[in-house]
Amino acid sequence: MIPKSTPVTHALDEMGTPYTFFVHPGPVKSLEQAAEERGQRPEQIIRSILFRLRQDEYVLVLTAGPQQIDWKALRHYLGQSRVTMAKQDEVLRITGYQVGSVSPFGLPQPIRTLVDESVLAQDVISIGSGVRSTTVILTREDLLQALGDVEIVQLGQGK
Repeated sequence: MIPKSTPVTHALDEMGTPYTFFVHPGPVKSLEQAAEERGQRPEQIIRSILFRLRQDEYVLVLTAGPQQIDWKALRHYLGQSRVTMAKQDEVLRITGYQVGSVSPFGLPQPIRTLVDESVLAQDVISIGSGVRSTTVILTREDLLQALGDVEIVQLGQGK
């Protein structure tokens, strides 16, 4: 059963951020399927990826759909010689969300968030709502306002 609200929608409501809550008709198996069902292009879907820097230190990177993270650029920007993607159990423990539903909103504790420039290329985007098979759709401006003080970076490798 899909809830009508999530920790993400609660957080956006508290901030007064406008959004549309979208429920997929079934399981989402690909970026392309998600985009098609939402009436969007893959570039409009924002992925929230959790990276582990060291024991109990993480960073969340937002990037546009098909965009790949340039690991060398990420390590260089963070001043780290080693960065790994968080494992599924870490993602759930740190964000409170399952992989595939992660969002920078409604987190149990603040996480440093980097926004790749690819996110800024679209006027309307969708991002994880905290529950699989659902998303929130909002404007780029509303996303940035809700995120507040985040770091805009160039970490992508075009796909």
